[in-house]
Amino acid sequence: MKEIKFAERFRESLKNSKYTCKELAEELGVAKSNLSNWKKGINLPSVDMLFRISILLEESTDYLLGLED
Repeated sequence: MKEIKFAERFRESLKNSKYTCKELAEELGVAKSNLSNWKKGINLPSVDMLFRISILLEESTDYLLGLED
C-alpha cells in the first residue's frame, strides 16, 4: 500500500494556488488550524472536504492522496 502523501501534496498545491491559508480556510468554512493540521500531517480532511479542496486547488483527489503523480 502506498504511503499517503496528503500533507506534502497539500502544502505544495496550496503554495502554487491563488489562495492564502486564510482565504482557503474561509472558502472551505474551516478554521486555519485545520489547514495547519493537514499541512503538518496531523490529520486528514473528510472525504467531502477533500473533494472541495481538490476543486479549489485545481488538483485531483488522487494526486493529493499520492495515488498518482
